[in-house]
Amino acid sequence: MPLNENPLLSETHGRGGRHRPRPVASWREHHGWSAAASLRRLMSRPVGTLLTVAVMAIALALPLTFYLLLGNVQKMGEALGQNQTISVFLQPSQSASSADLMAKKLRDHASVAAVTVKTPQQGMDELAKMQGFSGALHTLDANPLPYVLEVLPKPDATADSVDSLVTDVRGMQGVDQVQDGGTWRQRLEALLGVGERAVLILAVLLAVAVLLVVGNTVRVDISSRSEEIGVLMLVGASRAFVRRPYLYAGIWYGLFGGLLAVGFAVLVEWALAEPVARLGQVYAGKLQINVLPVWLLAAVPVASAVLGWLGARLVSAWQLRKAA
Repeated sequence: MPLNENPLLSETHGRGGRHRPRPVASWREHHGWSAAASLRRLMSRPVGTLLTVAVMAIALALPLTFYLLLGNVQKMGEALGQNQTISVFLQPSQSASSADLMAKKLRDHASVAAVTVKTPQQGMDELAKMQGFSGALHTLDANPLPYVLEVLPKPDATADSVDSLVTDVRGMQGVDQVQDGGTWRQRLEALLGVGERAVLILAVLLAVAVLLVVGNTVRVDISSRSEEIGVLMLVGASRAFVRRPYLYAGIWYGLFGGLLAVGFAVLVEWALAEPVARLGQVYAGKLQINVLPVWLLAAVPVASAVLGWLGARLVSAWQLRKAA
């Protein structure tokens, strides 16, 4: 910070009795000067600033991208049958009235969204449409298929609640067999849980990386201006006064890095939109891209600016203690 631009000169004049500005006005003036001066200094070296901001943006965009991919994997799991139908095969001796009575009882279950009764004739018609079965079915004297109840769990039902539902159904009188993809559902939820924890750990590690990048940049800047800082401290500047421009530099680095990271994340969303739309057409529109929430995109630059300030604060305090 050039000495002829520093508002410290007016502050030190007060010590000789000629002029003493109001403390609050002086503090506010120096904050405004520090923010503007640090921004001008960053703009005076565009290549170095851009490289630092780009490294921070990539570090911040990675957890956003993985969070986006994780959300889309969850959507894909739902579209591919995370809440898939449970097929309940009744014993051959069960009649249509028994099947209807059992279906009514299952509809009252807390985890059930709908129950459909499939008659033996409907099952036979489905088999007849399959290649290789039509000829064999004509040799049968009677329909051997039982009544089948197709039970659809509620969309918000957890794996544990669906497992409890399957256990209850297996214990009902007249049930011969229950087909359920509960194992597949549990594996998917377990994988999603691991993915969420991995994204959290990655976000923490990359936040530390942002701290280190800003801290190292500020350290180099302070080292290159050690003589100027020494003069300021000789004329009576406090450490808080001297480090203030560097704190604003850290805030600018973090803010610009966060904004660029949001831009990268939006580009990833845009790149995924078309292939996900084509995939959604295959599954009759059930699969839609999961976009990053607006609150998260707005929070990233703010959080990044705080990280930049913290990195600059830690390093500048350490450097100024060494210089004292």
